[in-house]
Amino acid sequence: MQTRPWLLLLMLVVLIPARARGQEAPASGQSSPFSQAKFVPDISLILDCSYLMRSLPDERYGELTVPGTAIPHEDATSHRGFNLNYAEITFYSIVDPYFELFAVLHVSEHHLHLEEAYWLTKKLPAGLQLKAGKFLSGFGRINEQHAHYWDFADPPLILDALFGPEGLNEVGARVSWVAPLETYLMLGGELLMGENAASFGRTGIQSASASFHQESVNGPGLWLGYGRTSFDFGDASLLLGASAGRGATRVDEGFSASLAGGEALSGHTLIYGGDLTVKYLIDAIRYVALQGEFLYRSTDGTLYTNSASPVVQSSPYERRQSGFYTQAVAKLGLQWRAGIRLDMLTQNKIVEDGFRTDLPQNLPRFSAMVEFNPTEFSRVRLQYNYDRSRYALEDSHLSGKTVHELSVQVNLAIGAHGAHSF
Repeated sequence: MQTRPWLLLLMLVVLIPARARGQEAPASGQSSPFSQAKFVPDISLILDCSYLMRSLPDERYGELTVPGTAIPHEDATSHRGFNLNYAEITFYSIVDPYFELFAVLHVSEHHLHLEEAYWLTKKLPAGLQLKAGKFLSGFGRINEQHAHYWDFADPPLILDALFGPEGLNEVGARVSWVAPLETYLMLGGELLMGENAASFGRTGIQSASASFHQESVNGPGLWLGYGRTSFDFGDASLLLGASAGRGATRVDEGFSASLAGGEALSGHTLIYGGDLTVKYLIDAIRYVALQGEFLYRSTDGTLYTNSASPVVQSSPYERRQSGFYTQAVAKLGLQWRAGIRLDMLTQNKIVEDGFRTDLPQNLPRFSAMVEFNPTEFSRVRLQYNYDRSRYALEDSHLSGKTVHELSVQVNLAIGAHGAHSF
């Protein structure tokens, strides 16, 4: 029987610290300058499991779509019954006085991939910091947060629609600057490769007859910029942010494979976002936090279509989509939290060759959760979703379907894990 890669990684998490402890200081109690424990990074393991009940069978739910978006019909970990959602293995260490190194491995039952791996500078002057590698973009409020930090079990609809199930996670570099002011002000910019399939893409496009060829994007294809500021008033703290990005867009849906009716899109996409978080401290333990984001996507380009003739058909293409979420979460005591959230995809418009197609819009989803945190290392969450964003194709028409979901989620963490941001 072949050993799975994730089992080897779990053994690594256990054996490396144990081996280091076995090579620590001699019996005299003096620390050895050659102790291997000094070179072992902080390692943590986070495991997330759930039990899901849904009003539709898995097969029927898998046929539904959220019109005009990249949200998958059915996530690999959203089956009715028991789900092993993910395991997250994190490595962190200070490299030297100048750099920090951070890596995250995302492990599922059958897959293993590198979620993040990047370095950070420590001693640049004037409040500057550089970051490079593969990382979750700082666009908006939630995108750069790992799933175990979310206030709800699933991401907001608008983030799924614009960035896909893995978020805006790219290879590239970031520079940020914190202003030397009493009030927090941070400005950041990112230059990324732009491989996100939901909104961008880099691959070339070519017809089977070679009569049409669109070059791939050479080098980085996505620019992002954002700013955040925060200030306190009384017992409340406010965090305000704005983000914008522009990148090349390449989509190939059967066009290069010469499929009948295959389409390809070449163009550019602009995405804007704004976010607001207000946290009010009731006392040293309890608080109420209000949070929301609004995102808007604008895509302009040319749509190419395979047809019966050898000549590739082309037409101008526009896509305009927007949406928001707003949520309220309260910490009721030392171990209890509860919250509600409203998601909505508002604008959902496509214009092809001058003809406008208004896809279903104002698509809502309502969520409510209550969670019990026995300690800072464990969480049990009960969540209910009332989802009216899903549609089925019936007799060449889109028909809205209501989906009810109830899930019990268990999240456990071991090892050294850094504190989360505000």
